[in-house]
Amino acid sequence: MADAASRLRSLAEQMLGVPLPLRIRAWDGSQAGPPNAPALVVRNRRALRRMLFKPGELGLARAWVAGDLDVEGDLYTALEAMAGLVWERGEDSRGLLQAARDPGVRAAARELLRLAGPPLPPAPPREEVRRPRRHLHTRHTDKRAISHHYDVGNDFYELVLGPSMVYSCAYWEEDATLESAQRDKLELVCAKLGLKEGRRLLDVGCGWGSMALHAAREHGVSVVGVTLSQEQATHARKRVADAGLADRVEIRVQDYRDVADGPFDAISSIGMAEHVGAERYLEYARRLHGLLKPGGRLLNHQIARRPQHDESAYHVDDFIDSYVFPDGELAPIGTTVTQLERAGFEVRDVESIREHYARTLRRWVTNLEADWDHAVRLTSPGRARVWRLYMAASALAFERNRIGVNQVLAVRTPDSGASGLPLRTRTWNA
Repeated sequence: MADAASRLRSLAEQMLGVPLPLRIRAWDGSQAGPPNAPALVVRNRRALRRMLFKPGELGLARAWVAGDLDVEGDLYTALEAMAGLVWERGEDSRGLLQAARDPGVRAAARELLRLAGPPLPPAPPREEVRRPRRHLHTRHTDKRAISHHYDVGNDFYELVLGPSMVYSCAYWEEDATLESAQRDKLELVCAKLGLKEGRRLLDVGCGWGSMALHAAREHGVSVVGVTLSQEQATHARKRVADAGLADRVEIRVQDYRDVADGPFDAISSIGMAEHVGAERYLEYARRLHGLLKPGGRLLNHQIARRPQHDESAYHVDDFIDSYVFPDGELAPIGTTVTQLERAGFEVRDVESIREHYARTLRRWVTNLEADWDHAVRLTSPGRARVWRLYMAASALAFERNRIGVNQVLAVRTPDSGASGLPLRTRTWNA
């Protein structure tokens, strides 16, 4: 009888209809495939059962998070190969249906079932979110989703993000460090918002307080930062106190919809709007518009996806939804701009910084891998594996223009039409 790796490789190629560009290393120590390629390590038969009971991305994700499936060699190269074999092929439902009807594919699937062992579906890893998808983006569900992602442990995030504790795209120069690139991003936001001493800033989704601290320290503004994460707020408040800025910065555990002490001169929303959801986005935009003074500015920093021919067919990525950002949704940049203007804003500038996020994510992956054992101790093996996979896969998605990130500067322009912006707005990039 052939060894497990050779059997798996043969069955996989029969089902996919193309040569497998990865090596396979199986639980019996056998290997098959190109010797210099990264290896897909199938540690046990349970990995096969996970993929068979949940074909596609979710089954692969469960096997990865549980440690039943691993990659030996360069993770990015392996993910590039997997994207072509699994994710991109999976977008064509007609192709999948035709494959399922092919007698050879069905025979290979039956053989794979026999190889997988007892036909019992393994329980999902404990890191998987289990909840009904009926009442999305209420205050309760949003708080629970934010807690799942951000209340992982401040020490874990500091290991990944570095001392800046900025969990959004940095703004790079060629010779920059992660810290200097994050500082430059915060300064870019402040410049676009025109922050000056004595003005008042609302930082929506303030994270661990980095934007609030930078704006207060470098520009003399008063800042209210709101987050739904108790762990973030605790850490941010300590940073504010240690910096001696408690008289200028207030950190609240509060939903942005409950902020009632406007108006503000400026609002920053950096990496928060992805959690709002399509059905609530106009409400979000109108709420921020109402919290600004006439002439006030909004800087909305948000990840975007590519538009689809049929927008009603859009669905949230299974792995991201189940393990990373529950209930998160991405929208095309055109949709975001339209919704902001429907809410009453005048959109004055849109800057794409897609390549910057790819570089940022690769640095975060490097930080995680460099101190892997410590990261596992700070959270769990499964959680650390979730973060490694999602950050590496996201870096590739940004590099390949599957997703992007944009800074949108919008103004609550008064009836006079005076926006308050300089004639040449891009001077902030000089």
